[in-house]
Amino acid sequence: MKKKRIYLNAFDMNCVVHQSPGLWRHPEDQAHKYKDIEYWVELAKILEKGRFDGLFIADVIGIYDVYGNNKETTVREATQVPVNDPILLVSAMAHATKHLGFGITCSTTFEHPYPFARRMSTLDHLTKGRIAWNIVTSYLESGTKNIEIGDKFQHDKRYQIADEYLEVCYKLWEGSWEDGAVLRDKETGVFTDPTKVHEIQHHGEFFNVPGIHLCEPSPQRTPVLFQAGASEAGKRFAAKHAECTFISVPAKDAAKAYVKDLREKAKALGRDPESIKVFALFTPIVGRTEEEAWAKYNELASYVSVEGALSLLSGWSGVDFSQYDLDEEIKYIDTNAIKSMLEVLTKYSPNKKWTVRELANFAGIGGLGPVAVGTPEQIADTFEEWIDETDIDGFNIAYAITPGTFADFAELITPELQRRGLLKTEYEEGVYREKLFGKGNVYLSEDHIGSSFRNKYKVTI
Repeated sequence: MKKKRIYLNAFDMNCVVHQSPGLWRHPEDQAHKYKDIEYWVELAKILEKGRFDGLFIADVIGIYDVYGNNKETTVREATQVPVNDPILLVSAMAHATKHLGFGITCSTTFEHPYPFARRMSTLDHLTKGRIAWNIVTSYLESGTKNIEIGDKFQHDKRYQIADEYLEVCYKLWEGSWEDGAVLRDKETGVFTDPTKVHEIQHHGEFFNVPGIHLCEPSPQRTPVLFQAGASEAGKRFAAKHAECTFISVPAKDAAKAYVKDLREKAKALGRDPESIKVFALFTPIVGRTEEEAWAKYNELASYVSVEGALSLLSGWSGVDFSQYDLDEEIKYIDTNAIKSMLEVLTKYSPNKKWTVRELANFAGIGGLGPVAVGTPEQIADTFEEWIDETDIDGFNIAYAITPGTFADFAELITPELQRRGLLKTEYEEGVYREKLFGKGNVYLSEDHIGSSFRNKYKVTI
């Protein structure tokens, strides 16, 4: 039986503390250099050396102010604030690399699709087709205090808005400019054939976008589409739109249940259920010996901030954990934030009883995914078990310290995965979508909803 190839993303954020609160104090951590383009360029080079498929950059609009009903802990702990824009990092990193893909998180709740579509097309042009979009609907209500969006923040309504947002983007990326519209004919003086550029005439419930896309078609037209929602509404959205999904689950049983449900939903919509790649969050702590790895883990764990972790968890779940005793058991509470977090903890893992303290310690290094500690061989074994038993396709590698966690991976784990035939030794040529789905898969697949908007418009400029 042929082994299933493992796909890898590095998971980062343009801030000091992404998902390991307190570890910015570690003497080897360089997260404070997030403001320096040299840091990001060096990180991109490390990842390409380690044969990562992409750098997946998270983002939030708003701050974590649920814990204690204020921003004090978040600001003191640098818990995803200060946070800079992720998009502006890409050009320099792409210039310094040749193959690494870039997944950019942008919210459908806080930005209009028309300028956003232009921004993504621009990046896809500049990177020669190495761009992905992580579609999020946002979960921090603090963002709505600074950007007026009316009553559009209810959980399921955010996905209704996102669904129409994607429709607008598909019309702009796939349907506005025909193939061959750009002639660049110096003899006739015609750069673009006006009969092949179409207004999209979108008039919907949430958006009115009548005009043409401002960009000529980029290498992929539509960027590779990632989505990270694991609630019921999120999975329905992913089954319809996502080419790749990202999950944060603590154990294999939760991952297996998610993947099975997602693939069934995709099949019901007429999509190839195996065409969606699922990446699970993982934080590896690797050493040349098991003793070295555990010594490294224990040192890292000594820097974890429990209060910082609870600040993150409160923001993710919408539950103010400052109200509970640290040894109190967590039960499912319906909230307007990331419903999937509590669903996974209390429904998909019914045999595990989580206390507030246990959850804070678990999430203190790398967030809500597992932490694998051991030698390269042991971590590779763990990866194989997850791939074989859960039907996921790869991993979003979170860091304990940066870029140290990624450098250790490239130096120690990558060669072991390559030795087992689980990870490529060289990159294939092509755009990001081809690197993920095979040569010739430059554009959205024919069974993807976005492809239905190709060659659809007849109203010309």
